[in-house]
Amino acid sequence: MVLGLRLHSALYPSWGLACLLPRSFASCPGKSDSCLTMPQLGLLHRRAWASLLGQLRRPPGAVCIRVVHSHSQVAEATLTSQLKPHQEKSNFIIKTPKGTRDLSPQQMVVREKILDMVVSCFKRHGAKGLDTPAFELKEMLTEKYGEDSMLIYDLKDQGGELLSLRYDLTVPFARYLAMNKVKKMKRYHVGKVWRRESPTIVQGRYREFCQCDFDIAGQFDPMIPDAECLKIMCEILSGLQLGDFLIKVNDRRILDGIFAVCGIPESKFHAICSSIDKLDKMSWKDVRHEMVAKKGLAPEVADRIGDYVQCHGGVSLVEQMFQDSELSQNQHALEGLRDLKLLFEYLTLFGVAEKISFDLSLARGLDYYTGVIYEAVLLQTSARAGEEPLNVGSVAAGGRYDGLVGMFDPKGHKVPCVGLSIGVERIFSIVEQRMKNVGEKIRTTETEVFVATPQKNFLQERLKLIAELWDAGIKAELMYKNNPKLLTQLRYCENMGIPLMVIIGEQELKEGVIKLRSVASREEVAIKRENLVAEIQKRLSES
Repeated sequence: MVLGLRLHSALYPSWGLACLLPRSFASCPGKSDSCLTMPQLGLLHRRAWASLLGQLRRPPGAVCIRVVHSHSQVAEATLTSQLKPHQEKSNFIIKTPKGTRDLSPQQMVVREKILDMVVSCFKRHGAKGLDTPAFELKEMLTEKYGEDSMLIYDLKDQGGELLSLRYDLTVPFARYLAMNKVKKMKRYHVGKVWRRESPTIVQGRYREFCQCDFDIAGQFDPMIPDAECLKIMCEILSGLQLGDFLIKVNDRRILDGIFAVCGIPESKFHAICSSIDKLDKMSWKDVRHEMVAKKGLAPEVADRIGDYVQCHGGVSLVEQMFQDSELSQNQHALEGLRDLKLLFEYLTLFGVAEKISFDLSLARGLDYYTGVIYEAVLLQTSARAGEEPLNVGSVAAGGRYDGLVGMFDPKGHKVPCVGLSIGVERIFSIVEQRMKNVGEKIRTTETEVFVATPQKNFLQERLKLIAELWDAGIKAELMYKNNPKLLTQLRYCENMGIPLMVIIGEQELKEGVIKLRSVASREEVAIKRENLVAEIQKRLSES
C-alpha cells in the first residue's frame, strides 16, 4: 500500500501525499513516508482504502478521493485543477447586491444637501453627534423589534462572538446609554442600517439605507421633549420643500387600552399591534382577515377594534375619547389621552398643531415603543406636467421608548427617551425625481478658480500660483498636463461650472500681473499678482 502511494508520487510529483490523505494523517513532522504504515492506518475502513487506491490511478487533474472522518462516515472531497481565468469569469455579472445601490457624484451632491439641512436643524436644537458600530452583539438586538426581528442581518461567527448588522440607530443608542451610565443626553446620529426585506427601489425602500436620528434621553416634565421632536420634524419637512405633509400621532397606551376593552388577551397585544401597523399599506378588510385567520382573534373582537382604529382627527377626537365610557375607565388609555391633550397644547404654542392628526390607526410595530408615537406622510397632490406621482409612504417617524435602556442595564434602571428618524432615502427619491423631471443641472465639484495657461512650459508657474490659492483657502484646480491647450481648459471650466479662471503666460509673468477671467461673461481683467487673492475673495463673496 505504501508502495502504491509512492508510485503515484513518482508519477505525479506535483501532488504531495498530504493532499491525498485526511488532515490527521497529513502531519508527520520530522518523519518519512513510512509514517503512513503506523498502526493508525488500521483504523481506515477497507472500502475507503480501496476507493483511495482507485483514485490514485487517475490523472491528477481530476483526482477524487475519500477522506475518512470516522469508522461510520466517509465524506467526499473533490480536488480540481485551477480554473482558467476566462472559465472562471464567463458567468460573472458585475452588479450591486439586491436592495443596494451606488450613488453617482451628481446624486451625492443632492444627498449631501439633504443631510446638511437635516443635521443643521438637529444642531439648532442643541443635539450632540454620536456614532456606534455598524454591527452589534446579536443578543443586543434580539427581542427588540417584534415580528421585524426576522429582518435582522446575522453575521457569520467570527472569533466566538455572534454578531448582527444594526437594524436601526435607536437600539444601539439605548445600549450606549446603559453601557456608559448616561442619564441625560440630546443626540443626533447619521448612519447606515441594514434590513433583510424585499426592496422596493421605486419607493425608496432598500436593504441598506441611511437613517438620521434625533433623540432626547432623560427624565423631564411630560410632553415637552415630545413636542420639540414634532416641531423638528415639521421644520425639516418644510425646509426640504417636499410639498404638503401630515404627521399622524397616537399613543401606545391608548392602543393597549383599546385592545383591553375590546377583549384581546394581553399576550396578543404586540401581535395585533403589528397588524394594525399595516393599515397604511393594506385595507381594513385585509388587516381584519389577518387578525382573525392568522392571529386567532374572534371576528366580533376584530370588528370592535375596527370601530376605533378607523377614527382620526385633531384635539377634538382626544376629547371624544375621554367621553368613551369604557376607554375612560382604562388607566393606560387615560394616561395616554391626558398626555396627548397636553401635547396638542404645546404644539399649538409651537405653531404646528395644524400639521398634526390624532390617528388611532397608527401603531408603529416596533416593540420598544411605550407612549406617544408619530409618523409623517406626504399628502398626494396632483403631479406637475410630465411628472408621475410618487408614493413613498412615510418620510419620518418616531416615538417614546421609556423602557428600552432598562433592558440593557443589569439592574433594570430606566432612562426615558423620545426621538425621531428622518427617512433620507425616501426623501432623496422624491428630490431626485423632481430634479430629473425639470432637467436641473448639478455641479459635482465646488471648484471656484481654474489655473490656466495659453503657452507651453508653464507648469512650474501654474503650480506656484495654485499653491498660493490653496494656501489662501480658495478651491482651485488645474489640468494635469505639461502643455494643455487653452481651448481645452476653457471648455473644462464651462462644463464643470467653474466661475473664475486665472491665466498666466509670458506677458503676464513679465508684467507681474495675472489675467482674471469670468467664465460666464468671458470678461478678462489684469490684476497685480500681490492683489490676486484679495480680488478673487471679493468676487466670490459677491456672487
